[in-house]
Amino acid sequence: MALPKNPKVDLKLKYRRTFEIGLVLALLVLIFAFKYFPRVEGEKMKIEAPQELVDVEDIVNTKQETAPPPPPKPPIPIEAPSDEVLEDVELSETELDVNEQVAAPPPPPAEEEEVAPQFFVAVEEMPEPIGGIEAIQKRIVYPEIAKRAGVQGRVFVKAFVDENGNVIKAEIIKGIGAGCDEAAIKAVMATKFKPGRQRGKPVKVQVSIPILFKLK
Repeated sequence: MALPKNPKVDLKLKYRRTFEIGLVLALLVLIFAFKYFPRVEGEKMKIEAPQELVDVEDIVNTKQETAPPPPPKPPIPIEAPSDEVLEDVELSETELDVNEQVAAPPPPPAEEEEVAPQFFVAVEEMPEPIGGIEAIQKRIVYPEIAKRAGVQGRVFVKAFVDENGNVIKAEIIKGIGAGCDEAAIKAVMATKFKPGRQRGKPVKVQVSIPILFKLK
């Protein structure tokens, strides 16, 4: 069995009084310190730094130029109503007979279509120049431009020969230029041909003729 404590030596009974006494002493010390001790001021720190000058430029406000408005449309002319009243015109009787029968106009003359002559490409007997190719070569006049430029070669001419052996048209199939093509056509057109024949009858035939241009 625990023995009861002596109230004279029991510290728990004195906690409240001891706390109050300590709190009062602490307040008195704090008041005494603030009242009688000198005030300590801290030194102010001065920071010196070079100052930079900044130039501030004034920004000019730009003006947006607007395009001029388009010109106004011209007014549409409106015909003003006329105050004058048109008078009625009475038609007198004419000598025109309405019941008379009129003959229809004659039809226009029909245009005759020109039919291009047809030339055979291949027949039983092809046309040949009278005197052979040598006869055409003798008619060749060598152009001076071709002589100076040294142009040589072979020109192929397509000749259209009719039933009488005459060349009615000539075309260049392959030329060499320098005036040789024109000289070849001129020689072929001046040559008489033996007409081509089909089933024993002379017909129109187109034939290809080679002409040689060679410098001596």
